Amino acid sequence: MLDGPPARPRRRSRRRRAWPRVLAVVLALLLAFALGLSLGKALEDGPEAGVTITSVRTLEPLPQEPATTP
Repeated sequence: MLDGPPARPRRRSRRRRAWPRVLAVVLALLLAFALGLSLGKALEDGPEAGVTITSVRTLEPLPQEPATTP
């Protein structure tokens, strides 16, 4: 019989847990979805192009005391 070098024991590959990566991907997708919704809502609620919006406020003057001369 042929006696070659002794066989090396195979190392088990350490398999990382998949759930942290899956959780990070799901959270990133949810964040992107939420940002897309908010951007769409902001663009929808904005004024139409070429339309001027004017706001008018009436200010009441404060009472003033007459000036005195020295």
